[in-house]
Amino acid sequence: MESLPAIFFEDFYRKQGEDPWGFARHEYEQNKYAATLAALPRARYANAFEVGCSIGVLTRQVAERCDRLLAIDAVEAPLPAARARTADAPWVSVRRGRIPEDWPTDATFDLIILSEVLYYFSPADIEIIAARVLASLAPGGDVVLVHWLPVCNPPYSQTGDAAVEGFLAAAGAALQPISARREELYRMDVVRHA
Repeated sequence: MESLPAIFFEDFYRKQGEDPWGFARHEYEQNKYAATLAALPRARYANAFEVGCSIGVLTRQVAERCDRLLAIDAVEAPLPAARARTADAPWVSVRRGRIPEDWPTDATFDLIILSEVLYYFSPADIEIIAARVLASLAPGGDVVLVHWLPVCNPPYSQTGDAAVEGFLAAAGAALQPISARREELYRMDVVRHA
C-alpha cells in the first residue's frame, strides 16, 4: 500500500470543483468543525500547524484560537479559497506543501491538526509523520486527529481507524491521550506531548 500521490488530489479538484468534499456546505462538516474546536484543550495556542487545509474552512475557525497558524495543502487548487478565507487574519500563512517531505522543520508548534488526512498515507509514511510531529511538537503541545470511518470509494490508502492507530502506535508513549470521541462517521483523538 502506498500513499496517494499529489496527482490524485489535483485530478479530484479538477473534476469535482473547488469544494469537492463539501467543507463549506455540508452540515456534517460544520458539526465536525464545531466538535473539533470544542475538543481543543486550550483556549489559545501560540503556534499551530494544520495539515490538509483545503479551502480553509476549518483553518479560519482555528485561526481565532491561535497567535500564529501555518496551514498547508498538497495541491494549489484549493489554496486561493483558503487564502481568501483568511485574508483578514495576517497571522495565518497558507501555502502548498505535502507531508512528510515538506514538513516545516524550522518551527515548534503547540498545536498540530491532522484532520481527514492520515488515511491518504501508507503505514511507512505515517511512521515518518509521527516522528516529524514529535520532533516539532512543543512539550505539552496538543495533536488533534479527526478521521472519516466508513470505507471510501475509491478506497484510500487506509481506513481512518487503521491510520490513526498506526500513528498512535508509532508515536508511542510520547503522546498521551487527552480525549477520544467516536461518532458514526468519524473519530476524534486529542493527544498531548508528554
